[in-house]
Amino acid sequence: MNGEPLDTPPQASDLDLCLCHGCGLACDMTDEPQTCPRCDAALHRRKPDALTRTWAYMLAALVFYVPANLLPVMNTRMLGDGADSTIISGVIEFWRSGAWDIALIIFIASIAVPGIKFVVLTLLLVTVQRRSNWAQLQRAKLYRLVEVIGYWSMLDVLVVALVAALVKFQALSDIEPRPGILFFGLVVLLTMLSAMSFDPRLIWDTPPSEEAMDEIASH
Repeated sequence: MNGEPLDTPPQASDLDLCLCHGCGLACDMTDEPQTCPRCDAALHRRKPDALTRTWAYMLAALVFYVPANLLPVMNTRMLGDGADSTIISGVIEFWRSGAWDIALIIFIASIAVPGIKFVVLTLLLVTVQRRSNWAQLQRAKLYRLVEVIGYWSMLDVLVVALVAALVKFQALSDIEPRPGILFFGLVVLLTMLSAMSFDPRLIWDTPPSEEAMDEIASH
């Protein structure tokens, strides 16, 4: 060794190790154990059918994304007059009324975040299936980003619930949910399941490029 860095860092498969998804324990796979010795969770070197399940959940979310944005998410009645609001029209109404902060939150949570997740997950799936070693470290970071922002997509559902609660306090006004909010909830759920189904270890099954090795060494 002589203090020189390894040309290729060993992977978990080289050391016959597997990370438990339940408790994070690095388990010895020499005798091919079926469960984690600490938490008794099932052990898999790679998530079973990860790509198939990720594609299925993401495409289903993409199908529901269309009616989620086209159908009204709520109906507001003021003094007997009712009006349906879609996500886009709700953003516009909040913006025009001066509540730009709420409009920005709804736009980011309801339109930008799902769109980003669709693009990132598609990129990860295509590059893994093509066994590409392009920007492996950056793709791994993108996956972690999708994991972090995924839960914030529920902000739109919470905003609708909050607005409904506030309107209910007024005697001459009322608010009711519409089918769009159901489809949007399904989009959020399916994109979260899609991200959870993807196995980021698949990114590293292809030998890293020299550029990736340099970046890993610098970190």
